[in-house]
Amino acid sequence: MSVYRVSYRYANSLMQLAEEKKIYSKIVQDAELIYSSLDSSKELRSVLKSPIIKSGEKKKILTAVFESKVSNEAESFLLFVVEKGREDILTDIFKEFINLRNKKEGILRAKIVSALELDDSIMKRITSKLEKETEKIVQSTFFVDQKIIGGFVAELDDKVYDASVRRIEMAEIRPDEISAILRKQLSGFENEVDVYEVGTVLQVGDGIARVYGLSKVMASELVEFPNGVIGMVLNLDEDSVGCVLFGESALIKEGDQVKRTNRVASFPVGEKLLGRVVNPLGEPLDGKGTVQFEKYSPIERKALGVVQRQGVKEPLQTGIVSVDSMIPIGRGQRELIIGDRQTGKTAIAIDTIINQKYTHSEEAKKYGVKPVYCVYVAVGQKNSTVAQVVAKLEESGAMEYTTVVSAPASSPAPLQYIAPYAGAAVGEYFRDSGRHSLVVYDDLSKQAVAYRELSLLLRRPPGREAYPGDVFYLHSRLLERASKLSEDLGGGSLTALPIIETQQGDVSAYIPTNVISITDGQIYLEPNLFNAGVRPAINVGISVSRVGGNAQIKAMKKVSGSLKLDLAQYRELEAFAKFGSDLDKSTLRTLSKGARLVELLKQGQYVPVAVEKEIVSVYLGTNNFLETIEVKDVKRFEKEFHEFAELKYPEIYENILSTKELKDDTVALIKKAAQEFIEKFKKS
Repeated sequence: MSVYRVSYRYANSLMQLAEEKKIYSKIVQDAELIYSSLDSSKELRSVLKSPIIKSGEKKKILTAVFESKVSNEAESFLLFVVEKGREDILTDIFKEFINLRNKKEGILRAKIVSALELDDSIMKRITSKLEKETEKIVQSTFFVDQKIIGGFVAELDDKVYDASVRRIEMAEIRPDEISAILRKQLSGFENEVDVYEVGTVLQVGDGIARVYGLSKVMASELVEFPNGVIGMVLNLDEDSVGCVLFGESALIKEGDQVKRTNRVASFPVGEKLLGRVVNPLGEPLDGKGTVQFEKYSPIERKALGVVQRQGVKEPLQTGIVSVDSMIPIGRGQRELIIGDRQTGKTAIAIDTIINQKYTHSEEAKKYGVKPVYCVYVAVGQKNSTVAQVVAKLEESGAMEYTTVVSAPASSPAPLQYIAPYAGAAVGEYFRDSGRHSLVVYDDLSKQAVAYRELSLLLRRPPGREAYPGDVFYLHSRLLERASKLSEDLGGGSLTALPIIETQQGDVSAYIPTNVISITDGQIYLEPNLFNAGVRPAINVGISVSRVGGNAQIKAMKKVSGSLKLDLAQYRELEAFAKFGSDLDKSTLRTLSKGARLVELLKQGQYVPVAVEKEIVSVYLGTNNFLETIEVKDVKRFEKEFHEFAELKYPEIYENILSTKELKDDTVALIKKAAQEFIEKFKKS
């Protein structure tokens, strides 16, 4: 238990005793005498704290010092504290008793620091000004500090009134100048004084600080520690607050002063943030100088209600054929990417970001496709991994419309905890201005681990897998911020792609099941498929999009209808085919078609495909145009067919883009082009 709590309990007991026995004023006098004696005598404090001297000897010393000077009750209380082994905090107990007395009687003790000793008239004026300001009786103690060159600083409980001029340079200043500055500051006290609430560090370590005071502090408020360390309030206890530190806890020590900032944790947002790599506090990590921004936006924000939203109806093209055809993602949706480590989860997210480059082109504008601004949030990743992602985005020209928020594995747990919320704040800036944004959270498993660490250090009760009870709310309040706004609010959208890492394919673990239940579908990546060379390694059977066809253009909806069923039949028959060799023609045909579809859906990393080409490829696959093509030649056939069609039948792609439908004349052109090309295609 902290020293403050113990001393408060003993002081409170003494106060109750004084009131019960109706000797309040006598006990107050005794307490002041005992406190001043202990505070001024270093030798007496050393004796009481010494582990070598026995408690019996300590009792005799205290009796000799205070006998006949204090009441019997006060003396008995002293001996009782020694008996309980708490003599080392006697000074704190009586200091706390005096604080309780002051609170009870409406007295404030003020510590006033000035550059020179003040005369009585100025002392009285300062005290009366403070009494007028606080509407309480003020008992002032005056000190001199050479660092101040003018004015004064008044400390009252958890408030500081700073009306001083600090010494910046070691310049020679005459005493009459100082007096003039002091009088000027005093006359303008009401208008110019800088008032801030302060607290005291009780305990610090492991990125957590417990602070006494700050009685009016808000949850999630930023507080300022010495040496430029910023903290955020997470726990609001009865007699102290628990803060998480965004810097080195080694720079803070017990007894340090903590200032309120009156600002809840927020993140700088604006157009100039595009192309930048920043940490979750908005500080630059890319060496490109200070971050320019328009305003601060709170990182925690209540998700919008049903009335402010509308249904998801516009597609967000990922450029990955298997996703856009079978697990479509709409603007404003939350689609989970889940799988074991090293199965290509980040690759899907990065491909999606790269594919948004088309939405910023003149061609997209011509076809009514609105631009999508991207945010990539890296939580608990290696710095080298984040650097590779940024390099790839720059190489692809995607950083022009992307912001990267990075809280690497080397950063403190509090930064990893707030990083996704900071990314959401950037996405909301674009959404609320009627535009479209995409936020990738890579990954939320590591955020949950960081939050578990903070919660355990803050002594919050652990639950399943030692996660705190509100770990579901941790992710639900983040992902609920993804939405498609109503037309009245501008019709903007925020799409979320959270990533979750599973352990050995266990999707029924605590965090995966939580996030699956929050999101609008999941893309499940399987290590066996990945190792077999099927990349992206999407298990179509358990991957789903709960928005479905609403997030597809009509042409894609039309061609991809049977694709999922064909693949499901193939996977089922593939298992049986391994047991026997005598298969009927229908089964062989299903297996043959399935093998070609699997090959067709394979795709290289960082090469997203345009939606019109995806539609043509899927049409060829589902309508048996690949029957005569060897499985190993399918990808080459697809590539060469698109080159052929772009040269000879460009109207196929033009029609799909302009009408967003697959009309009969376009289908006829695709059939004609396919038959013509199959005759010319050379098998390897």
